[in-house]
Amino acid sequence: MKNIPEMISTKDIAYIKDMFNWNYILFKKYDNYLENIEDEEICKLTNELSNLHFNNCNELLNLLEGSDNCE
Repeated sequence: MKNIPEMISTKDIAYIKDMFNWNYILFKKYDNYLENIEDEEICKLTNELSNLHFNNCNELLNLLEGSDNCE
C-alpha cells in the first residue's frame, strides 16, 4: 500500500469495505475470546491477533476516508 492512486474505483472501495468487515469480525471474535481464556500465553497471542486486526481496520478506514476522489 505504498503507492495509493489518487483515485480509487468504486469496485476497489467495495473490496476495501469487505476487507474491513473481515478484519472487524476477526477483531471482535478475538476480543470475545480474551474474556474466556485462562492460559496466559494463549491470552497474549490472542491479544496480539486482536491488535493486528484492529490496526488493519484502522488502515482500511484511512483508505476509505481518503476515497473522496473515487472514479
